[in-house]
Amino acid sequence: MSVSSISLNQIVVMFIIILIGFICYKIKLIDSETNKQLSNLLLMLVNPLVIFISYQREFTKELLHGLLISLLLAAVTHAVAIFVSYVLLRKRSLFFKGKNSDLTDEDPANPDVAIERFSAIYSNCGFMGIPLVSGVYGSEGVFYLTAYMTIFNILIWTHGIVMIAGKQDKKTTIKMLMSPTIFATVLGFVLFIIQIQFPAAVLEAFTYVAGINTPLAMLVAGVTIGQTQIAKAFAKFRVYYTTLIKLLIIPLLLLLLYSRFSIDKPILITAVLAAACPAAATGTLFALRFDKNALYASELFAITTIFSLGSIPLLMAIAELLT
Repeated sequence: MSVSSISLNQIVVMFIIILIGFICYKIKLIDSETNKQLSNLLLMLVNPLVIFISYQREFTKELLHGLLISLLLAAVTHAVAIFVSYVLLRKRSLFFKGKNSDLTDEDPANPDVAIERFSAIYSNCGFMGIPLVSGVYGSEGVFYLTAYMTIFNILIWTHGIVMIAGKQDKKTTIKMLMSPTIFATVLGFVLFIIQIQFPAAVLEAFTYVAGINTPLAMLVAGVTIGQTQIAKAFAKFRVYYTTLIKLLIIPLLLLLLYSRFSIDKPILITAVLAAACPAAATGTLFALRFDKNALYASELFAITTIFSLGSIPLLMAIAELLT
């Protein structure tokens, strides 16, 4: 089965679970507080276990080389995303004249350009990326995805937080760089290099817990979308423009760039899939923390999540032609 077919099937499964989460919120089966707790469970336990398990494999030079290539691609991906977002999401819009589209960055009435750039640059590579990559390439794909997530975490708590807040909170940055996800990546990598593997029973238990990653992540996404004023979001042209940049322009540029080099297909597709994921939910959290337009950030998260269900299979079909 082709990568595009597998990704389409995975997207359909994820969409159904997102819809279930959306309905659960609307019928008050899951409230916002429960959703926050489920999100914390994912971030603090489930995602780190998925990452750690991916490193519990036999060491080969090919895998190590692939991981280093993935790290390089992750850095290039974010550099391209930052450049494109700063070029296309400008202080003055050439395309949409209206509220918050023709004011300067310095104008306190227009903080939204920073939120748009953040949403275009940083992907939901944990909640959406892990289930997608796992569905396409299994634990090997997640193994390569950890490189992307490492660069993502470093940049989002340095460049990302400065872009939203206008300053860097060093204590918060240091604290978040010591998150369970980073810890699982570092520990997993060290054990992979020195070839220490956990007993089969322990790994089996970890695998059972890690297995709830996809359904839990999609339920959280569905509930989060349910909390957003979707109708109002669909009426904003800037949302569509930012979504176009995030889901199509940046991933297509990366796909065209990477396809010119002799990169193993799983590594290439994993990098593109990670970049093609919807906007990171962290944008809403940062906006809330630093008194920015959190509603707009949540709208971008919701709309990019919805449209990614169509854009990702399209990108994978194009990837099949190019690779």
